[in-house]
Amino acid sequence: MLQVRKANERGYANHGWLESYHTFSFADYYDRNHMHFSDLRVINEDLVAPTMGFGTHPHKDMEILSYVLKGTIAHKDSMGNVETFSAGEFQIMSAGTGVYHSEFNPSETEDLHFLQIWIMPNELGIKPRYDQKKFADKEGATLILSPNAKDESFKVYQDMKLWRHQYQADQAVEIELNSARNYWLQVVKGDLTVNGVLLSTFDAVGIRAEELAKIETSSNVEFLLFDLK
Repeated sequence: MLQVRKANERGYANHGWLESYHTFSFADYYDRNHMHFSDLRVINEDLVAPTMGFGTHPHKDMEILSYVLKGTIAHKDSMGNVETFSAGEFQIMSAGTGVYHSEFNPSETEDLHFLQIWIMPNELGIKPRYDQKKFADKEGATLILSPNAKDESFKVYQDMKLWRHQYQADQAVEIELNSARNYWLQVVKGDLTVNGVLLSTFDAVGIRAEELAKIETSSNVEFLLFDLK
């Protein structure tokens, strides 16, 4: 069963300095049909104007992953981390018992474009933690999140995995699935079909009760595949 989520059907907020597209209900955007998908709670596509950003604010008991697509994020948090990370890099933060942080676009000329992803944890009250990393680009799949930090992926406090897939144009790929689990495929760039369904940049599809995802690419593509319970 496929649940298609087209990019132009997402929630949208324009705060002047911030444009944000919400895959699931978030802040002032509410859609009872799109609250979350399994333990995947938030996928926001954020575009932040130069020298602007999110002031210091709290989080608690949430796994928060950021993926920079363009520009740089300047991060500061109550754990003592003062870091920057740029296009192609991922950042993971476990809010756990509670953390404050800020995120800014330090550039005076370039917009910041990134994905903000929240995953509901299966363990509450953990000690907050922070990590960041750039995973090498490669044809095929790269493991980004896993419960046991397998293959140098980030640890995530949930029964899930996240893979980044990158393929060139005119490829046909078959990805084996567990029909008892749920999958969310989020396109980052490019045009492809998933089991015959045409998807483009920032479209997504939820996949349930399927044993195979047949991917055909018509351009260079990148997508994130969440394997969820």
